[in-house]
Amino acid sequence: MGCGRVGSGLAIELEAAGHSISVIDQSREAFRRLGPDFQGRTVAGVGFDRDTLLEAGIESADAFAAVSNGDNSNILAARVARETYGIQNVVARIYDPARAEIYQRLGIPTVATVLWTTDQIIRRLTPDGSRSEWRDPSGKIQLVEVHLHKDWFGQPSKMVQRATPARVAFITRLGEGMIPNVNTVLQEGDLVHVMVHESDLAQVEATLAKSPEEA
Repeated sequence: MGCGRVGSGLAIELEAAGHSISVIDQSREAFRRLGPDFQGRTVAGVGFDRDTLLEAGIESADAFAAVSNGDNSNILAARVARETYGIQNVVARIYDPARAEIYQRLGIPTVATVLWTTDQIIRRLTPDGSRSEWRDPSGKIQLVEVHLHKDWFGQPSKMVQRATPARVAFITRLGEGMIPNVNTVLQEGDLVHVMVHESDLAQVEATLAKSPEEA
């Protein structure tokens, strides 16, 4: 639902990956963003209206993304897709970060665009400490990118797990993600992403800000 820049981009990319796509938008003019090669179905209407959803093929859908420019419309459409039609893979784009967290804890996966953009910018302006990348629905478990003291580079990644209650989930090295094994050694320039309980985050940050010897 929603054929703006995000919705049209999703539709084009998913279709290129071999999926059958239906796009709903209140404005027929919006479908021009899909381009002349788009083979999917386009339906003009309100994305949480049941007749519109049925016309789009909701009963045979495997997934539903609500990415219009309205928070209320996106949440309502996502709930109808999940609760009325039993779609398991549902996501809603939300502009209000506070609302996004509430709906996430209610079990409706959300993408808070303002919060995500802010996080991405801050991570580049102030690389120290850590930046949250994901939270579980309870809000207690986080995936965070952590800043390491320079002396950690050259050490085995398992040292992070020995020194802190965090677990290394993956490493971004030269722009590529990799899952470390027992032999992985941290290299300068690595971005280290760890899973950590919220209550342990301050301890993890403080430990990794020191050299391994001090830690």
